[in-house]
Amino acid sequence: MGFEHTWRWFGPKDPISLKEIKQTGATGIVTALHHIKSGDVWTVEEIIKRKIMIQEEGLTWSVVESVPVHENIKKRKDDYQLLIKNYKETIKNIGKCGIDTICYNFMPVLDWSRTDLNVVFRDGSITTKFESTVFAAFDLFILKRENAEKEYSAEKYMRAKRYYDKLDENGIKKLIDTVLLGLPGSLEAFTMNQFKNALIDYDKIGDAGLRNNLYLFIKEIIPAAEESGVFMAIHPDDPPFPLLGLPRVVSTKKDIEQILNTVKSNNNGITLCTGSLGAGYYNDCVEIAERFADRINFVHLRNVMRNEDGDFLEENHLEGDVDMYSVIKVLLIEQKRRMEHGRNNYRMPMRPDHGHLMIPDLNREGIYPGYSLFGRMRGLAELRGLELGITRSLKL
Repeated sequence: MGFEHTWRWFGPKDPISLKEIKQTGATGIVTALHHIKSGDVWTVEEIIKRKIMIQEEGLTWSVVESVPVHENIKKRKDDYQLLIKNYKETIKNIGKCGIDTICYNFMPVLDWSRTDLNVVFRDGSITTKFESTVFAAFDLFILKRENAEKEYSAEKYMRAKRYYDKLDENGIKKLIDTVLLGLPGSLEAFTMNQFKNALIDYDKIGDAGLRNNLYLFIKEIIPAAEESGVFMAIHPDDPPFPLLGLPRVVSTKKDIEQILNTVKSNNNGITLCTGSLGAGYYNDCVEIAERFADRINFVHLRNVMRNEDGDFLEENHLEGDVDMYSVIKVLLIEQKRRMEHGRNNYRMPMRPDHGHLMIPDLNREGIYPGYSLFGRMRGLAELRGLELGITRSLKL
């Protein structure tokens, strides 16, 4: 059988066209209606309009990534009840339009964090990285978050101070812009004041509060997903550890287990993102894939080099600290099991997550970090080859 090979596309404004995507070997599109404001209902009319656009190029809208969870839902404040109602209505409308998988996340404030988006890789391509010392310098000496120094060791504080002292005005601006970059596809970023204000509420909510808010949200949306035939797939935190005092509640095997036990349903599942989980040195992606195989509803495959200090670099898809061979093997065996048991979510949509910026894309304007054409195409080709080899060797 094999995975359904998909590709993230940011809609009509994406500099990479559907015609180009079709030539990568992908057959499924992973996209969202980015023009609809977070919290508003996605209407059937708008969903169908995008679906037809994709089908006209001979592709299928396979996965919605994502329906953003409004910050007021995460904080359970103000109009959160109306926003949850709208979210459930959107799930139902997506199901009515024949799309059966939704990827979402519950990360507060920022979708992901890096400290350098223009790292020259060993082959000359451009990749991204996260350095904990650099991030600490931002937190302590640029953002100047209250009581931030209590969260760092004396050694980390001094290393961050030495790094900050070497920054000039342009270096400080570049770091601010990098950290505050917004959601993929939105091309928006916070201002410093907006960012500081966004952090304040989470000081009061804390880790336990955010977890509880997530579990309550899941309990409300999963019945709508079951009714609509939609498989929800929560995405892990990126990176999978607390930053800026913000809690992280989808970062470890224990976190995932608690989430899946909140509502024991195949419609309450996860996105297995080997890059996000893999950035935590304590996470074994193979073990996580084995433990939760039956509840993996979507797959992001990428690789990282990491260390115990929290630093990581986005590697080539088949290189790095994630055992990609064993992860794919686990997933293919699970796919066979689903088919044998008559489960209707045996498709296992997979996309190559991120890719290096390579020479042919250097002059293409508007490419979001990690979402180049040729870098992801290389990743998809490598992953498809590995998948085929495993499938043949196991006679799946």
